[in-house]
Amino acid sequence: MLQPPPRSPGAQLRERFRKGIVILPGVFNAISAVSAHKAGADGLYLSGAGITNANLGAPDIALATLTEFTQVASAVTAVAPVPVISDADTGFGESLNVMRTVIEMERTGLAGIHIEDQVSPKRCGHLDGKTLIESNAMVAKIRAAVDSKRDPSFMVIARTDARSVEGLAGVIERAKLYRDAGADGIFPEGLTNLAEFDHVRKAVDIPLLANMTEFGKTPVISAREFGEIGYEMVIFPMTGFRLMLKALDDGYSELLGAGTQAGMLDRMRTREELYELIDYPAYEARDENWAR
Repeated sequence: MLQPPPRSPGAQLRERFRKGIVILPGVFNAISAVSAHKAGADGLYLSGAGITNANLGAPDIALATLTEFTQVASAVTAVAPVPVISDADTGFGESLNVMRTVIEMERTGLAGIHIEDQVSPKRCGHLDGKTLIESNAMVAKIRAAVDSKRDPSFMVIARTDARSVEGLAGVIERAKLYRDAGADGIFPEGLTNLAEFDHVRKAVDIPLLANMTEFGKTPVISAREFGEIGYEMVIFPMTGFRLMLKALDDGYSELLGAGTQAGMLDRMRTREELYELIDYPAYEARDENWAR
């Protein structure tokens, strides 16, 4: 049901991960957020790759704008009353751009964002050939982001892609610099095994976010395993998107081949199931109540 976003969602998220690791399923639009929330998620991750792939049909190479990100974020927080962390790429520019990014994205009702230390146009965190900005330039972005928060609980998470460029030592060095600049959390991207995640955890005393994407440099690691080594958050950024896309591809191919959807009806959400998911009866009831 459409509603105002949660109040102080950053505080809600911080309270939640004090009780154990928070699983943040990746979403890419409002209906995916509704689905994840109703499946039981008590937090969500808004994927930049998902936004770009879904809305532009293009690669995740910084083609989507701040305006497009905030439009999707506003739609997501209006239908899923749980804390949402959003990708914010490289902050959509330099320090002054980061200032505006935080202002605009915080007002959508997000619990926080992460910004990364790549040169723009950035690359997917699990591809080779990345280039990093100087650590002092990233420190300036973090300071700009932290200074621009209205709600102190809004999370500014610094993502570092140093693993494939500067090694694990570079990840830890940058993480400590970003922490000291005021980051509320660290997102070490592209680590290659659980031992590396553990090494970062032992070296950095700040909330940590792990990325459990598929088909990347990180092997499949469970949320339980991340929790056991002390991570506060784990995202599954494109799991839902990839499931959806496989179903779409198969369905369209079958429809075009057979000229009918008759053989696929048992794989679809029914009209009644869809209406239940999106709370159709509740909208009608509310409208009727106002009319009376």
